[in-house]
Amino acid sequence: MAAIPPVCDFGWKAPPFTLPATDGRNYSLDDIRGPNGTLIMFICNHCPYVLAVLDRIIRDARELKSLGIGVAAISANDAATYPEDSFANMAKMAKEQGFGFPYLYDESQLVARAYDAVCTPDFFGFNAADELQYRGRLDASTKSEGPSDLRRDLFLAMQEVARTGKGPTDQIASMGCSIKWKASA
Repeated sequence: MAAIPPVCDFGWKAPPFTLPATDGRNYSLDDIRGPNGTLIMFICNHCPYVLAVLDRIIRDARELKSLGIGVAAISANDAATYPEDSFANMAKMAKEQGFGFPYLYDESQLVARAYDAVCTPDFFGFNAADELQYRGRLDASTKSEGPSDLRRDLFLAMQEVARTGKGPTDQIASMGCSIKWKASA
């Protein structure tokens, strides 16, 4: 069943974090932050919504980095229940797909909870002051990749954030698989 995150809470501050990445390093929000903003993406290996647009996520991340936007992806799914989302499988995917951004593992799910992440993909676009300016979709693709000429909602919003520090007032929420939360103890 598809999950849909809430609309953008403009000005909400990015919670700090430090997480291990598939490249063997640990990254904090300070390490990710770009001079013109930051994009934090919650993704995972198995979600059909993510897989349908993974090439577009990689493309947009590369292009946003050239605009001074720092980019990282975080997987927080319960790997015990969804072994495809294990850290080892994350590392394999990042290498095979040539991720140009850190792919971080939130095993405790504390970062996903701090961000109030809802689904994969879930995009959080912040300005240079770490204020949320975009919480919308990548484009109009769903479980299937849409046509190549779809409006690039995420890219255009973050381009505006890089240029002005503000995101668009009209945003369409992302949609995807729900975060696979661990059972409460």
